[in-house]
Amino acid sequence: MKGGILTLMCPYQYYHIMRQSKDKKQWRYQMVQKALEYGIKPAARAFHTSPAVVRKWLRRFKAQGYPGLADLSRKPHYSPNETPLDLKERVIKLKIKYKRLGAEQIKTVEDIKLSAKTMRKIWKQAGASSRRRRKKHIVKNNLREVKKQFALFERTVEDTKDLYDIPEYWPQMKTRNLPIIQYTFREISTGILFLGFANERSLTHATLFAVYINHFLKKFKVLPEDSIRQTDNGSEYIGAWNAKSPSAYTLAIESIKGQRHNTIFPGAHRMQSDVETIHNLMELEFYEIEQFAGRDDFMRKAHAYQLFFNLQRPNSYKEHKTPWQLAREKKTDLDKRLLMIPPVDLDALLNWKLNFFDKGGNDVLTVPFFP
Repeated sequence: MKGGILTLMCPYQYYHIMRQSKDKKQWRYQMVQKALEYGIKPAARAFHTSPAVVRKWLRRFKAQGYPGLADLSRKPHYSPNETPLDLKERVIKLKIKYKRLGAEQIKTVEDIKLSAKTMRKIWKQAGASSRRRRKKHIVKNNLREVKKQFALFERTVEDTKDLYDIPEYWPQMKTRNLPIIQYTFREISTGILFLGFANERSLTHATLFAVYINHFLKKFKVLPEDSIRQTDNGSEYIGAWNAKSPSAYTLAIESIKGQRHNTIFPGAHRMQSDVETIHNLMELEFYEIEQFAGRDDFMRKAHAYQLFFNLQRPNSYKEHKTPWQLAREKKTDLDKRLLMIPPVDLDALLNWKLNFFDKGGNDVLTVPFFP
């Protein structure tokens, strides 16, 4: 061996230098140059490493040049637990389809066999970002335990929703004669949902919807002795603001013994949070993603969503149980068909009622759905 290399011997072990070095390629380059000049074993002794290490980097340097002296990724080439590529692509497409829906909701709706955490990881790697709401630093009272104490249908809420301000729905609404207003009924303790639709917001339509719901509540004997139907102060519920007598809606509600119509305080919209929540959910899960061939197709799909919501969709706010499960806990002999009543087209119901009176007959609501 030439004597010159001994003066270049490194006083530190190669392993320790690699752990501390910020530029490993430069140090390996010096080692490779010594190996080319003096040989592999003398270079190994000079850099306090094994001949195999020197031989490895010499071989890579000859094959790839200076870039070949960088560390290679230690990621395994194959992982038996890795999510299949086709499932990853499906999860990414679902995020694009459902837009603002979160991982837990998409997992439930599409029955995905992945954890919500894994779905979020796939979206992050694919750059499929979601539009998140800003956090509101408002202290809210948790009414969960209070609501659980109510008897089934002891407290219910109703409200209406304008559908013409949903961008994805508006073009279909204008061209296919789809409903403009949604009438919503929700039971507070379990979240049971009933729907009605019309082309306008009016006291007449709200009253018809109340009669429609009351028909089934009486049919299945689920109203307790003392119950409250709550609404806001909209004209569709109270009539004129200066009316001196109860509205037709109030009279329809209170025609059932023990049932009262209450209105919220003016401007206290948070008292309607139960029904406002379902309006937001339906916008995300229904109106923003569904396509409708016409009004009949719309009513069929609205019925399918109502069935899904009442019978299959778990509510994270209510112990991850469905409305049907919660209702059965409160009333074990509850007839499941109550939760399956179809949404009502209030315009069609009103036309039927008007034609019925034109021909003559008694004012009796008949709903040809259950024998």
